[in-house]
Amino acid sequence: MIPKAKLPHLFFVFLLFFPSLLPKTIPDGWDWVGNGVEFKVFHLPDPNNVFVARMDRRNPNVTLESSIAQGRLSSGRETVRNMAGRYDQAINYWGQRWGARNKVVVAINGYYFDPDSGLPQRGQVHSGWYAKRFDDYENGSGFAWDVERNAFIGGCVYHRPAKQFITVVKTGDTQKFSGINVPRGDDELVIYTPQYDAFTPTDNSGVEVVVELTRPSMILPAPAMASGYIREIRDKQGGTPIPFDQVVLSATGFARTKLLNYDIQVGDEIGISQEITHYDSDCVTPDSSSWTKVYASIGGIFNFLKDGHVQSFDDRGATFRYPRTAIAFNDSYVYFIVVDGREEKVSVGMTIKELALFARDILGATWGVAQDGGGSSTMVINGAVVNNTYCNFTDCDHNQAQETKPVPGEFPQAAIDLNSSAMLEALVANGMLMVEVLPMEKAAYLNPGDTLAVLSDTALRLGPGANYARLATIPAGTPLEILPDMNGLNGVLAKGATWWKVRYGSQEGWAALWALNDKSRFLPFVFQ
Repeated sequence: MIPKAKLPHLFFVFLLFFPSLLPKTIPDGWDWVGNGVEFKVFHLPDPNNVFVARMDRRNPNVTLESSIAQGRLSSGRETVRNMAGRYDQAINYWGQRWGARNKVVVAINGYYFDPDSGLPQRGQVHSGWYAKRFDDYENGSGFAWDVERNAFIGGCVYHRPAKQFITVVKTGDTQKFSGINVPRGDDELVIYTPQYDAFTPTDNSGVEVVVELTRPSMILPAPAMASGYIREIRDKQGGTPIPFDQVVLSATGFARTKLLNYDIQVGDEIGISQEITHYDSDCVTPDSSSWTKVYASIGGIFNFLKDGHVQSFDDRGATFRYPRTAIAFNDSYVYFIVVDGREEKVSVGMTIKELALFARDILGATWGVAQDGGGSSTMVINGAVVNNTYCNFTDCDHNQAQETKPVPGEFPQAAIDLNSSAMLEALVANGMLMVEVLPMEKAAYLNPGDTLAVLSDTALRLGPGANYARLATIPAGTPLEILPDMNGLNGVLAKGATWWKVRYGSQEGWAALWALNDKSRFLPFVFQ
């Protein structure tokens, strides 16, 4: 018989080996849904159903990330749930090194977007990449989260032209660039990042210089820079592939001539410096908020909480009760908030003031900003939609025919969720994620120079993961050469497979190489 004094100790050991038996509900009613992330549904007497996820800002194993529909800013709309799946198990740059993976715990919809192109309005930072510039002199540059776990809500910003430039390191020469992931104009140098699309949208009238980076092209004011090395110079060529860790410097006219006059060569080091000047709410006085090394950011509207003070707005979009999506935070937590609406006696939606009071008085947030609301309002927890997107989208109160009634800024279409009945999910352009950071894992059984043949048809992709675009399909039996990777990712685990940089004919890319001819060379993952 086990002595009674030993029972508590044995029970504790038992729970360590069977963690699923641990209680999932925190004493104040929050449910544990992931490492450092909790979830709670508030049923308010208005009536309103409010879905809230909170992330512990002090937990080093969890962070925030932005999401991009279809993985490309050039076009594309996608449900929040599909975006969560797209980035789940994909590699990220958290810890300022590529290779850790996202375990997506919570996902919400993001900001408004162009209904024709699907291009998100305002700007976006994704995994450290400044992928879309925020609008100059436009209040509402949005929520931002940097590599040091700092959070802030941007206001009016400006990109001073003299502060956005590349440097040819061997000579010290600099050249200004005029945009990121935008159409290339006459006599312009623009930069295309991997978030734009698989290829640059250019013709053969300019030059395109492919630069492999050692870190994303972050917001790094000079003298800091994101540095990398020229891998290819494609003069009078367009439609250049954009691998996951590379940028394309695309120049025409005078800008092309200037760039080529630096006598750049393959292997030369290039630096990219860029800066955001942050102003006060009147676009007059620069303030101390810094965008340097922001890791994830999207646009925002109605900065409804500022240092604990509720803000007033006269806009119809603020004073009517709508379904809402918002991001709020204090020193301890970041909150994702989704309010259902358009269903009488169940959940009617909130005004912006009501949203601010809820965030401040019930959650204890001190800062808050709204995202796209109405039919777009969606929250996904561990892959499942948790709120009533059906009524948010169709207006259950007033429309028996269930026709969609999008508010301005929404895309008037829905995607049908075939996995549950009577569920509609809006197609949106971007979103925000709470992710558990899984440490990098690598397999170590191949070396640069090794040659092997794949046993089945295999995709050649622009990066290590099935979330990156397919360049080609490698037929079974094709010999592949393993290439060196400057960022040390050969063999990295992503999206359920190990990935290697390979050469296929004249193309370079990434392939998932589970199946090898020499099966004896399979080794277990090396934990880093």
